[in-house]
Amino acid sequence: MTSVDLQFSTSDVIALNSIIALMMFGVALSMRPRDVLSLASAPKAPLLGLLAQVVILPAATSLGVWLLDLEPGLAIGAILLASCPSGTFSNALTWIARGNVGASVGMSALSSLSAPIVLPLNFALYGWLNPITRPILRQISLPFSDVALFVAVVLAVPMAAGMWTGARFPGFAARVDRPLRLATVGIMLGIAGLALLANLELFVDHSLDFVAVVIGMNLMALLIGQGVGRLGGLTSADRRATTFEVGIQNSPLGLGLLFTVYPEAGAAILILAFWGVWHVSAGTALALWWARRDRRSAALCAQGDEGRAEPERAFSP
Repeated sequence: MTSVDLQFSTSDVIALNSIIALMMFGVALSMRPRDVLSLASAPKAPLLGLLAQVVILPAATSLGVWLLDLEPGLAIGAILLASCPSGTFSNALTWIARGNVGASVGMSALSSLSAPIVLPLNFALYGWLNPITRPILRQISLPFSDVALFVAVVLAVPMAAGMWTGARFPGFAARVDRPLRLATVGIMLGIAGLALLANLELFVDHSLDFVAVVIGMNLMALLIGQGVGRLGGLTSADRRATTFEVGIQNSPLGLGLLFTVYPEAGAAILILAFWGVWHVSAGTALALWWARRDRRSAALCAQGDEGRAEPERAFSP
């Protein structure tokens, strides 16, 4: 594994995990059990998105790092990242891109609720199947129960608390929803910025190792989301939702896991840290491009309608 000695204190780890838990609590404030149950009436898009998220992406990532013969530290970071649930930013990007926000929320709910089981299973399965990363799994010795417990504490418990709070105190949930989201994102960016400044030289020295991996993996994830949507016969709005659900990963969750149980995994940490910057930038650019294309198409259609209507107005009395 690439030797990368990151400067990240115990207090930083506690702060990171606390912010992840707070973020999950805030996201769940607007979720209700009926939102998950309502997927039964239109399950196709969420289920296809979940299939791409928890089955196809981890398998494709494991195959890709094996074929590319990546350095083991980078490979284990990529596999862990692909095992994480979708990121909370995916819903906002789907909204910007004029996609199906309801389907996006449904996919996020399924992905997050299944994460305490799916994340450690995928990480252990594909990390063990891949001969490049198998020695690392022996070295770090991550029991399934430990990983599941960590994900439950920082993900499942806060989400359950958020759903209960939102249902019990809807007025309070409505008031704090936006401020809480802004505050958690701001604090998360602050922690990431301080960590980046403390390790700036390391990021620069190892940039060639992980930048290409992150960009290539994100492109693959976006294409998987779009491809599954097309093969499944989904509408354009649903395909945009699946694209962002598969292409936007909850990298802070993976970072929190590594810093908690294996902070020596420097190369893997670099993968997840840079992903947090890249996927937001690339996802925002794609969402804005889709939205702009829709506006241009709508404008052209409007012009065409006016042109066809013009002769009728000319001959009207």
